[in-house]
Order: sequence, then structure tokens, then C-alpha cells
Amino acid sequence: MLTPDTTVFLVDVDNTLLDNDHIQADLKRHLEREFGAACRDRYWAILEDLFTELGYRDYLGALQRYRAERPREIHLLSMSSYLVDYPFANRLYPQALDVLERFRGWGQTAILSDGDVVFQPRKVERSGISEAVDGHVLIYIHKEQELADVEERYPARHYVLVDDKPRILAAVKKIWGDRVTTVLPRQGQYANDARVLASLPPADVTVERVGDLVAYEFSDLVTKFS
Repeated sequence: MLTPDTTVFLVDVDNTLLDNDHIQADLKRHLEREFGAACRDRYWAILEDLFTELGYRDYLGALQRYRAERPREIHLLSMSSYLVDYPFANRLYPQALDVLERFRGWGQTAILSDGDVVFQPRKVERSGISEAVDGHVLIYIHKEQELADVEERYPARHYVLVDDKPRILAAVKKIWGDRVTTVLPRQGQYANDARVLASLPPADVTVERVGDLVAYEFSDLVTKFS
């Protein structure tokens, strides 16, 4: 029988706890307002190229690559301050931190994210997410490829993974099988992509908003695997 002390809760960040689509929209507006539509479009094209290359969005890396194309545009340096000082806490989904608190009341809870080595940790820290899980934060390049490391750091009989990306949930389910409960909050562009959803097996649990999990009991997330 699964119990809270044999279960680890793993929670994603972007579009799971934080409204990353909103953050991107703010960034696009800022780029256009301060530097013009051409700058916005070129920066975003570089960002998407890096996403294809790296598998995550490297906002600071895209800025550096953009600057290399325009070394005399000194005013671009102000963009780094905008990114680093962005008020991420304002973009937390309603009750996102309450969900982490509820999970922590049951068992070990950690953030499982991917991203770059500077901006992503900054995002997790400034939003209050890191503090909410006592610093238990894992950030990989491709988290679905690092499950052995996750198990070594947080050994458990069972895992509960909350993530907005059906692709990630399906990949982890394929590796961990019945050792994981996959939870999909229907938030953001990936969780609402009908084509992607139709091409992958459904998550074990689906909620409309991450905050809905506050009303769940531990048994609601593990009973089918007990």
C-alpha cells in the first residue's frame, strides 16, 4: 500500500506553477515598446532557433546571440535587467504555492524543471517557488532523460509528477510505469494543443487548473496504483 512517506511529489514550473505564456507576452510587448517590432521579431526567431537546438528556451542566450549580430546597439544591455528583475511572483497561477504546501504536508516535494543555468533558477527563486519547497529544486537540460538522477536524489516507491506538457508526462510514464502518477493541469499552449493530446496517452489525472489540486486527497492521486 502506498503511503505519503513512500511517495515523492515532483512539480514542473513553466505553465504549471507559473503562467509562462503571460511572461512571454510581457517580454514581447517590452521588446516592441523599447526596441521596435523588428527587434522583437528577430530576438524571438533566435529564441525559437535555440529552443529547437537546446530543447528549452534560453532567453539570455538568445539575447547574447542577438547582440552578437548587432554589437553597436548598446541599449540592448537593458534587456538583461528586464529579464533578471522580472516580477515572477506576479505570474504565479492562483493557489500554486498552496498546492506545494499541500503536497509537502503529505511527503517530500521537489521542483522538477528544465532550462538554462541562470534564468531558470532565477525564475524559481524570485517567484517564491524555491522557498516553498525548502530549496528542493532540480533543473535539468532534458529532465525526462535524468530520471535515474532524480531517483538517486529522491528515492521513493511512488512518484506523483505534475506537468503541463503531455510529451513529458508520456515519456516519464513510459520509463516509470505504475511507479508514477502523471497529472496534467490544462494550462498553457502545450496542455491545450489538441493535436498533441490526441497523439499521446492521457495523463492519469487531469485538472483544469493547478489550484484544483488543493481539493485533492492523497488517495485521489495514488489509489489506482496501491
